[in-house]
Amino acid sequence: MIAEIKLGLCNPPEPIYLYVNQGEVDGESFVWYKFNINQDKKIPVTQRALTGYLSELRLTTKEFKGKDNLKLDIVISADELYIVRTGVETNFAKSFLLAASIVQDFSKLLIIVANAGDENTVFCNLYDAATKTKIYREWSRDLDWATIIRDIQSLLGKTSSSIPEPPLTPPKVSVVPQPVPTQDLRVKNIRTLLDYPLDLVREWLQFQDVDRPSLLDINQINELIKTMCLAWAAGKCDHPNHAESSYQNLVVDAVASGADELTAINAWMQQLQAVKTGAV
Repeated sequence: MIAEIKLGLCNPPEPIYLYVNQGEVDGESFVWYKFNINQDKKIPVTQRALTGYLSELRLTTKEFKGKDNLKLDIVISADELYIVRTGVETNFAKSFLLAASIVQDFSKLLIIVANAGDENTVFCNLYDAATKTKIYREWSRDLDWATIIRDIQSLLGKTSSSIPEPPLTPPKVSVVPQPVPTQDLRVKNIRTLLDYPLDLVREWLQFQDVDRPSLLDINQINELIKTMCLAWAAGKCDHPNHAESSYQNLVVDAVASGADELTAINAWMQQLQAVKTGAV
């Protein structure tokens, strides 16, 4: 509505990133912060809670100190669009996912709270904003995080149409452009998840007379991804054929049915590890 748009100077309609970490800047402690790229400076955020609608959950690969790291992006629609970014294996990510996994209606307002733990760790508490009640699920060592992420993403896909857009901002597609992932990025993300050596990927590509995956046809890229996955699975199965057959069922068939590929591979990896340890 035109009447709601404020005229004059304002900030660009871009998402506000909150990075989760416990620390101190100029005597001011924080559990999450903004980051000024131009000044290479952390900006402490004193408020420990963020109220809004969970609108998206996604896995993102970011480079840090020459290594690729898999991040969990928690996208919150509020007065602005916020993206809470944390490592997918952190206590914050897992405590958030644990609580979010029992939420059935993401069209309701939630409060995300960042709490400091011991030894610079940060945990997440989740609250129903309307009732101020804490959303809690008992911790278990046998939790399947990949399945939890996939289930939350599935519910978000069903309720996203009922989540209000942040006021005074353009439609989501304008705020957070979603480029079509290139095959190079696809291979990079999966290689990072598997911790597969980059040199072996380069060697494989050289045998195909190319220097990057995007120059291959889709069948060749699929074969490269399968090669990386089965290499990771080597020694993790008592029966050699189990890794390949479960890869077909849990990854190839799942992706063909519309599942996120990274999430499917992560679920497959955890399933193999569970079988190896006798957990299933």
